[in-house]
Amino acid sequence: MTRKVWFQTGIAIIITLLIIMLAIRVQVVFQPFFTIIATVFIPLLIGGLLYYITEPIQRFLEKRKAGRLISTLAIIIIILLVITLLSMIIVPMVTTQTQNLVSRAPVIQREMEELFNYLLSQRDRLPFDPQSYVQDALDQGSQMVSNLLGNAVTIVSGTVSVLVTLILIPFFYFFLLKDHEKFIPAMTSPFKGTFKQFLSELMNDIDNTLRAFIQGQMLVSFILCIILYIGYAIIGLDYALLLAIFALFMNLIPFIGPWVAFIPAALLALIQDPIMFVWVSLITLIAQQIESNLITPNVMGQTLKLHPLTVITVVLAAGNIAGFIGMLIAIPTYAVIKTVIQNIWRYRGNIGKSMFAEAGSPPSE
Repeated sequence: MTRKVWFQTGIAIIITLLIIMLAIRVQVVFQPFFTIIATVFIPLLIGGLLYYITEPIQRFLEKRKAGRLISTLAIIIIILLVITLLSMIIVPMVTTQTQNLVSRAPVIQREMEELFNYLLSQRDRLPFDPQSYVQDALDQGSQMVSNLLGNAVTIVSGTVSVLVTLILIPFFYFFLLKDHEKFIPAMTSPFKGTFKQFLSELMNDIDNTLRAFIQGQMLVSFILCIILYIGYAIIGLDYALLLAIFALFMNLIPFIGPWVAFIPAALLALIQDPIMFVWVSLITLIAQQIESNLITPNVMGQTLKLHPLTVITVVLAAGNIAGFIGMLIAIPTYAVIKTVIQNIWRYRGNIGKSMFAEAGSPPSE
């Protein structure tokens, strides 16, 4: 029985849970290690995101006989030029629309109050009580303000942490561009035989999974942002650029993000002109249909092979556990875990003895 795969898998799971339990019990011993991980996690995450976004440019340059250092420096120069161009063209537009929004805030507040009073007058016809929703929102807002004022020291220390993070990001990004091909050989060098082959294939599959998701999702979100901006500009919606940029970031969250991006656009459209709400809803519907039926299948294909119900469940669960950041990293994390399990299952026949096996022969199923 001890040679059965199910028995060995069960023992491995039990040992892993015991290790986690012991680590929690003696977390003081591991506190410095956790601090180091927390310090480098965000810079590594953002640096890795930038790497996967710009990696196709590096591949293109190296196919044209550009060296690794030259391609790395060229990408950094391109990023600086793009930032400069955006600061010259888009930033003034965003600043102007933001100032207009702030200056119109009292008017928008008054119109929102009028809309709320109208809803209150029609409460008997509505399937929900608008007053309870607004009261809950006000309570949460006052709680957030009190927490903000009460944690001034934490905010200051958090600002310092953010500055340190911003300093570390370029270093992680530079060395990911320059030495990314050395990572897998360095991680597998202590091992030999089939276990080394297993780790190498696992890390390559994880790399391909992250590349497919990040590059595909960024491209899809960017195209959708352009479609929404063109549509909003055509119908004359106020703050079209701000709303399109907000949609760009929200659409990084599969399924949930587009609905979150629709809410402020719908509210501003309703305040500007009730018929504008209809046009915004129509444009959003058309954009989502184009994205789901045309853009996403052609850009991302079936690389991740995730069922929509699985995506929704994972995103909602991650949002409850880790908030907005959890929703952003939920799908790639799930895809990586799925890749790890698939590779372990593929090597299930000799995963226990492969650490000492000789390389060269393929794993038995």
